[in-house]
Amino acid sequence: MAAILGKKLGMTQIFREDGTVVPVTVIEAGPCKVTAIRDPERDGYAAVQLAFDEVKEGKLSRAEVGHLKKAGAPPMRHVVEFRDAELGSEEEPPKVGDDVTVASFESGQRVKVSGTSIGKGFQGGIKRHNFSRGPVTHGSHNVRAPGSIGASAFPARVFKGMRMPGQMGNKRVTQPGLEIADIDAERNLLLIKGSVPGSRNAVVEVRTYG
Repeated sequence: MAAILGKKLGMTQIFREDGTVVPVTVIEAGPCKVTAIRDPERDGYAAVQLAFDEVKEGKLSRAEVGHLKKAGAPPMRHVVEFRDAELGSEEEPPKVGDDVTVASFESGQRVKVSGTSIGKGFQGGIKRHNFSRGPVTHGSHNVRAPGSIGASAFPARVFKGMRMPGQMGNKRVTQPGLEIADIDAERNLLLIKGSVPGSRNAVVEVRTYG
């Protein structure tokens, strides 16, 4: 499984040779620095830790700066571990200090993208769960209300997990089965067909899928 961290820049469209239009999301992926290797015998699991998005040293704690310096990396804002990531080859497994770029991916490859969805605030059941509204004529008082949410004397409470109004969005979402439409290695760009979770300039995780 190849993996990389990136920043969602926005959406655009590209034209195929046959004239078809493909909507794509542009992700500035990497370059990322390998800052740690987790070993199953020592740590209990296998993972590769990547750092992304260089910042001023003053924006990080001394512990974070020390951890990155130990790996030969500049101060970076985001550090994420990818389990079972195959960033190198069998002959040359990844090492601390290596750079990970979009060259790890290929055009046409299937990937899954994880990010934090756009927060939409407090929403009602119609917007949040796609409920249908009630009648709006003859004095109805049940136009956008959620309706019955439980029994009466028994169990005399509302079950957990009921679909009700509340906070919508602002959650970690993984979109699987996306396709890489094109790669711009010179500018570290991944062009992924369709939309991906997150707002503009949000940090996303890209992994190969399937």
